[in-house]
Amino acid sequence: MTSDSVVASSGAAAEEKQASAQEVEHLIKIAKELSLRVGQVGAVVKLLAEGGTVPFIARYRKEATGSMDEVQITAVRDRMAQLIELDSRRAAIVKSLVERNLLTDDLKSRIAAAETMAALEDIYQPFRPKRRTRAMIAKEKGLEPLADLLWKQEPSANPEAEAAKFVTPDGATVADDLKVSDVTAALAGARDIIAERVNDDAAARAEIRELFLTQGVIKSEVVAGKETEGAKYRDYFDWNEPMSAAPSHRVLAIRRGAAEGFLFFQIRPPEETAVGILEDLFVHGARGQASAKSPSTNPSADQVRLAVKDAYKRLLSMSMETEARLESKKRAEHAAIEVFAGNLRQLLLSSPLGQKRVLAIDPGFRTGCKTVVLDAQGKLVFNDVIYPEQGAGKTREAEATLQVLVAKHNIEAIAIGNGTAGRETEAFVRKLNLKVPRTSQDSGLSTQDSPLPVIMVNESGASIYSASEAAREEFPDQDITVRGAVSIGRRLMDPLAELVKIDPKSIGVGQYQHDVDQDLLKKSLDDVVVSCVNGVGVEVNTASKQLLTYVSGLNATIAENIVKYRNENGAFKSRRELKNVSRLGEKTFEQAAGFLRVRGAEHPLDESAVHPESYDVVDRMAKDLGVTVRDLMRDEALRKQIDKQKYVTDKVGLPTLTDILAELAKPGRDPREQFEAFAFKEGVNKIEDVQPGMKLPGIVTNVAAFGAFVDIGVHQDGLVHVSQLADRFVKDPTEVVKVQQRVEVTVLEVDLPRKRISLTMRKGATASPTATGGGMRQQPAQQRTGPAPVRSGAPSPRPAPKPAGDGWFSAALKEGKDKGKR
Repeated sequence: MTSDSVVASSGAAAEEKQASAQEVEHLIKIAKELSLRVGQVGAVVKLLAEGGTVPFIARYRKEATGSMDEVQITAVRDRMAQLIELDSRRAAIVKSLVERNLLTDDLKSRIAAAETMAALEDIYQPFRPKRRTRAMIAKEKGLEPLADLLWKQEPSANPEAEAAKFVTPDGATVADDLKVSDVTAALAGARDIIAERVNDDAAARAEIRELFLTQGVIKSEVVAGKETEGAKYRDYFDWNEPMSAAPSHRVLAIRRGAAEGFLFFQIRPPEETAVGILEDLFVHGARGQASAKSPSTNPSADQVRLAVKDAYKRLLSMSMETEARLESKKRAEHAAIEVFAGNLRQLLLSSPLGQKRVLAIDPGFRTGCKTVVLDAQGKLVFNDVIYPEQGAGKTREAEATLQVLVAKHNIEAIAIGNGTAGRETEAFVRKLNLKVPRTSQDSGLSTQDSPLPVIMVNESGASIYSASEAAREEFPDQDITVRGAVSIGRRLMDPLAELVKIDPKSIGVGQYQHDVDQDLLKKSLDDVVVSCVNGVGVEVNTASKQLLTYVSGLNATIAENIVKYRNENGAFKSRRELKNVSRLGEKTFEQAAGFLRVRGAEHPLDESAVHPESYDVVDRMAKDLGVTVRDLMRDEALRKQIDKQKYVTDKVGLPTLTDILAELAKPGRDPREQFEAFAFKEGVNKIEDVQPGMKLPGIVTNVAAFGAFVDIGVHQDGLVHVSQLADRFVKDPTEVVKVQQRVEVTVLEVDLPRKRISLTMRKGATASPTATGGGMRQQPAQQRTGPAPVRSGAPSPRPAPKPAGDGWFSAALKEGKDKGKR
């Protein structure tokens, strides 16, 4: 081996050792932050590095992780990614300093010790390549010695006399841009150098950053001349609120208003406080070199004080405000994405009707109602158009068509989209008093001669699916209205399987989804969809390509190959057969198999969530009892005879054995709640029908930080403000309600001009006597959430937000929901 090879090998070994030590530090740090054991964090990191998915690790590797759940595993994954990004930036900074011969041992140690990106950038700040600054120009003029002298703040020094030494003599051969014209210019240049030192000081930046984050105030104003055009932002024309208390929807609303050119906003703490902090650091001894300085008798200190003020106003305040704006945006995005993700999870896990024969209707007035028949597997059987709202003749024809379709296809439920003409179509169908056909009585959905269930279905995003590539691929010969009706019917049968075909942003359950970081939003929503799909499990013989894509370990290519194999070879008969699918190797099979179900499979466990790697354990249990696996699944008494300790091994522990026995009790069970039919109040079909004091059934469609939006069947959601959710203090609306929850509400107020409905869920609530005023009575003081924001110059705290939803947000939400409908 050559000497170069030895050196290279030694260098590689040193780097590997350093990387290993760094990884250990990361594991310790994450464990401390998340209150976990280092071994747990290490196991998760190792499993993720080996290609394990979050659902797989949470479900099938409990022994390794100490039964960590998906939330904890995701937190470890994301925090490790942040630390790796920090390491990458650290390495880039070191490389830059080395290339410019600026790296010292002390600087290297400080960079290595930086624990946050902000701290790292503060250390790098003095060495960052800059455009030509005022301080650089002053240094070029030779004024740095004067700055050093002032920086020492010696009581005996005379700044003017010292500055006079740096004035360019008359007749000197010096370039014009390097001349120092007089004492005033010399002192100004020296102060520029000091100001830059203050701005570059890591400790000063850290303290001012903290001040911005804790005491910064968001102040927004209307752009002159934009009052009328930007009226939807009028709540923020003169707004003043602590940044630390501002809720996400208000921050994002102000930012959008500014982006659209209607608002101007800034974030600033009290200037005197900021300057005082810097004076404490640089004038009163913390950074100064003089042992005693008196601001009133020390002329040099006065010069430094002037430089400190300039440093704050011209440099630090600008850069720190930029950081504060980014931090406020980051916080607001995080909160908005959390709300969106929570709402999406509830919507995806809505109760499924199940495999029933469904007649689905996409309502319409002028264009008629597109009507489709779906079999129990969701396959399109028939489609037609009926016109119940176009004269008596068309109405009778529509009645006859529906009666024939229900009888001919043994329809078990009718799904109606909740868009335009939805309530009118629902009323028309209900008047027909259609019955469940006798051949469908054994379906379990209803009793003999019972009315056929008629269910309104939220169709947000259906039009987007109708025009999507997925819809065109499945129904190349059908127009978008047929595809939309099919989607409505399938949403009733299995919301999860159908909604995964639509971009989550288009479903209409988020706050400002188009204003937040799109990469973060996608990552969060993908995590939610993956979690829901794998939590419920997927029937491999009926799942769409889109649904299979979200299964642990699978991707779009393998999902497409599964569908292709199924079409060419018929239904899968076992999980083992999945290994015949192109590109579905052992690792992919390990990750996916437990989440794929094969109904009617040769092996009974193929219908369950028991992983194939554990089949031999179940076989041993059955063999020890002298029964079959199917006997174990049928007989609880047999399962109670099993001693789990007997089957514990190095790879299979009690957590897995407990899961196996629970799965044997209810193999392949759907964790979603059982479906229950819901109907809106008859006769209340439009906002004009809504009157204060009415008690109405409704469905929660969106949960926001300030309350919940509820569909009461009038094409305009009402808002239950957080103060009206319960007869107790509610800090977080998700404590009380969730998307798709059925609730009973009382109408407080109706604002017809602005199409706003204020609702309450409090018992004994009464409507406001000013029911058409658009606002509601001020909420009780104990229900106010967080510090009250105030308008500039206001003598008292601003009342809590009205239940109309903070003005622009309710309008934006309505706009987003309407876009998802036809």
